[in-house]
Amino acid sequence: MDSESGAWFLSRAERGNLATDVHAGGAGSPSWSEGNLVRPLVHGVTYFARLHEELTALHAGDRVWFTDWRGDADERLLADGPSIGDLLAGLARAGVEVRGLVWRSHGERVSAPMSGRSNELLGRQINDAGGEVLLDQRVRLFGSHHQKFFVIRHRDDPSRDVAFVGGLDLCHSRRDDADHAGDPQAVTMDSRYGKRPPWHDAALELRGPVVADVLAVFAERWNDPHPLDRRTPYRMLLQRLARMPRHPKPLPTTAPPPPPAGPHAVQLLRTYGVKRPPFPFAPAGERSVARAYAKAFARARSLIYIEDQYLWSTEVAAGIAGALERNPELTVIAVVPRYPASDGPLAGPPSRIGQLRAIRMLRRIAPDRVGVFDLENSTGTPIYVHAKICIIDDTWFTCGSDNFNRRSWTTDSELTCAVLDTTADNREPPGTETGHDASRRLAR
Repeated sequence: MDSESGAWFLSRAERGNLATDVHAGGAGSPSWSEGNLVRPLVHGVTYFARLHEELTALHAGDRVWFTDWRGDADERLLADGPSIGDLLAGLARAGVEVRGLVWRSHGERVSAPMSGRSNELLGRQINDAGGEVLLDQRVRLFGSHHQKFFVIRHRDDPSRDVAFVGGLDLCHSRRDDADHAGDPQAVTMDSRYGKRPPWHDAALELRGPVVADVLAVFAERWNDPHPLDRRTPYRMLLQRLARMPRHPKPLPTTAPPPPPAGPHAVQLLRTYGVKRPPFPFAPAGERSVARAYAKAFARARSLIYIEDQYLWSTEVAAGIAGALERNPELTVIAVVPRYPASDGPLAGPPSRIGQLRAIRMLRRIAPDRVGVFDLENSTGTPIYVHAKICIIDDTWFTCGSDNFNRRSWTTDSELTCAVLDTTADNREPPGTETGHDASRRLAR
């Protein structure tokens, strides 16, 4: 076991959930995956192009398994198409095994305009073509399934298997590029973001044995025997009218993990809330996202770099505050949205107050070592920061679905990758002593 990996990553005991099959291994095996190749995909247009490239290379007998918080069936993966709904439905018709788990919202009156109708339409299009997409409400009351990932497996060549994990949904406004002119298929946000809100986001492309662990995350949720939603006559009628399956078909036999592909160690981190009935794979919930950040913050010596949609909670900021107190050489840089997505009288003030409290806590401890920034494009329009990234000392970094807020660390289902990169970066200009590549690719 690599000593540096053990110093940064959680042990099984530290994860606090021994019921999961993710990174299970045998006695003495590490609670993370080694021999992987991790590629950061910055901007939605980059991610969607890679996803399109991988999906269009599939053949009958290959597999596509995905999860999503919100999916818009008509969202285009490329400027000239196709849409995500058409592509996945076409694959299902061609004999590719397409399965999906998308969040069933708690009702349009509670969660609109989040995802309910959009997810139903995406699922129905794929199901009518022979795929199987489930609307999944097996979460804590008023929680959500916030995980966003794809697993693509090739029946005849496991070395080509790939997973994508990050903060990008399959929905409108996500397909933006480095110029940040916004996705032509835009959602309505605070008016200061304009009619085509500029959007900053990121995901990871994963190759190697960790692909099997991402698949295990999907399989655990899929195989949960509990009802997909709260059984009421109203819900059952809606499910029947929407032509959505209520009982998932069994998953096929799991293939062996893909072969090693690179030098990176990856640990999958999750949040699952405590609920009744409990998750079979996390009967007391799981908070490995929060636990991993606590361990990594305690090791920070030089720089904590964060890109986040919220950075709201003082409980979340407390770990960073402790690191600032312990290490007088530590600097914290955070990039957040200039305005909330919706800055109305109900949504705006609570989000601003929570964020200001967290930032004030940090600045009270180290006023000259905490920088909080927002972004704008070349026309001066603010860029909405939706990325969920943390880089510590150019060595350990995360990218996934969790935000720096209490929901993501306690209640919503989340999936984030922690990556340890100890490969030297010899390009000019030189970096820190360890000189790794994460901050060059993600922080710029």
